[in-house]
Amino acid sequence: MNVIPVGIWGGYPKAESATSSFLIEHEGFRVLFDCGSGVLAQVQRYITLDEIDAVVISHYHADHVADVGSLQYHHLIAYYTGRPLRKLTFYGHDRDADGFGRLTYKEVAEGHAVSPGETYEIGPFSVTFAETVHPVYCLAARFEADGKAAVFTADTEFHEPLAEFASGADLLVSEANLYEEYKGKSPGHMAGSEAGELARLAGVKRLLLTHLPQDGDVQLILSAAQEAFGGSARLAEAGEVIEV
Repeated sequence: MNVIPVGIWGGYPKAESATSSFLIEHEGFRVLFDCGSGVLAQVQRYITLDEIDAVVISHYHADHVADVGSLQYHHLIAYYTGRPLRKLTFYGHDRDADGFGRLTYKEVAEGHAVSPGETYEIGPFSVTFAETVHPVYCLAARFEADGKAAVFTADTEFHEPLAEFASGADLLVSEANLYEEYKGKSPGHMAGSEAGELARLAGVKRLLLTHLPQDGDVQLILSAAQEAFGGSARLAEAGEVIEV
């Protein structure tokens, strides 16, 4: 599979960029993981909006769902102008009834509820979920295809059970929103060293850091992650194609 960062920022996007979001591709099937602020504009650098086959939503904070409505409008406009597309499927948890309810829209989009402990076949992917530690209910996701696995932490504090969930993954895409001086002081997020420790405990092959802060020197976050992990770690860069 290929993983393409669409956006890498937490909270809000820098100019001409997007909040943390990823395209996961395999056998011509494309899943968008999270759809926050700026994502719809940036994803069109790589594919058309028609080519999005499914969307997986980790939770309903704005930096992960802000562009959901715009994507639905794209499909609605196509429907009204005589170019109907296949119904767009969104996958998300239903612990937030209002957030989940907004995934279904008129004739063009339908929400499917997901939860930990189940396996969902989404195109060529087998996808499982695990609860994270965040101020709202949030799910990490593990995508598997052809013997390869990519795990996305979404938003979370350091949570040792996630290491078991990510065990042996070929790629761990971890949030790393905090500098070390803020470690443990911002609910629901990790410092670089914690992302690195999670990767080490999980025994993953590669670590990719996302949901980065807009201020400061993010290379410091990378350095802390590399020291804790001891393996291959990088900052996500929008548009790069990562083969898993």
